[in-house]
Amino acid sequence: MKIELDDIKCIKDTALTIRGSRRRITVPSEIVEILKLKNGDKLRWIVFNNGTIHIQKVKK
Repeated sequence: MKIELDDIKCIKDTALTIRGSRRRITVPSEIVEILKLKNGDKLRWIVFNNGTIHIQKVKK
């Protein structure tokens, strides 16, 4: 996948927390603001064969 730097608005790192069967990931505040995420919003995770992940807000 080719990525053009001019197309990038934000790059952030985050950590995964695993406690027993529960898995949690923190969405950085900048991403929440850019996507206008609210409590209960859903995110779609698309994983490509090369290990690249695309995450997008699910439209209602």
